[in-house]
Amino acid sequence: MRGWALAVWHFVSNAPLTYTWLLVLAITTVIQNQLTGRQLHTVLLHRSTNIRHLGRDPLEVLFSSLLWIDGRNLEPYLLLFTLFLAPAEHWLGHLRWLTVGLTAHIGATYFSEGLLYFAIQMRDASERMVQSRDIGVSYFLVGVMAVLTYRIAKPWRWGYLGVLFVIFGFPLITMDKIELNFTAIGHFTAILIGLAFYPMARERKQPAWNPARLKEIFRRRGSREAPV
Repeated sequence: MRGWALAVWHFVSNAPLTYTWLLVLAITTVIQNQLTGRQLHTVLLHRSTNIRHLGRDPLEVLFSSLLWIDGRNLEPYLLLFTLFLAPAEHWLGHLRWLTVGLTAHIGATYFSEGLLYFAIQMRDASERMVQSRDIGVSYFLVGVMAVLTYRIAKPWRWGYLGVLFVIFGFPLITMDKIELNFTAIGHFTAILIGLAFYPMARERKQPAWNPARLKEIFRRRGSREAPV
């Protein structure tokens, strides 16, 4: 148990940005769960990166939108942060990790909301969408998930990338062409932004992670812990 505890502490302490952010989200999630439905809608709407807010106070909403989740349950984020954001921070380092995530968050937000604004101007989308609710960590998360493609050894890399394209590409190709799904556009854009950081990923002179080694690792651990 002590060995496992030390391993967990080492894993968490080497990803301080990931778990500090998760702690902040835990605090704001507690606050969210104390609010009524109407109050929560108002709070999240005021922190949304919609067209109106991006035109008035972009820096404020781009930052504040990262501190809230669009929901009341933190458990999925704990899982996703541990599976994707923490390993990426271990691999890339704190500054590179932040650069990839923020670039995906900002770039995907502006691209998706820009297309929505164009659709509104062309009367292909309702004007009420200028105040749509768009909040959360997903563009940051998806951008980092995409750059993790380069951390995985071939041919597993292509399977991982294929899963990302299926998960985030299907909503894009099936969306209503009249009422644009700007979230689907944003997620797919975040994938492309994350993949564009290949030169940064190539600089990390570390062996690619091979999923095939997991079986060997667990077998070795089991043999060490087996009674004699």
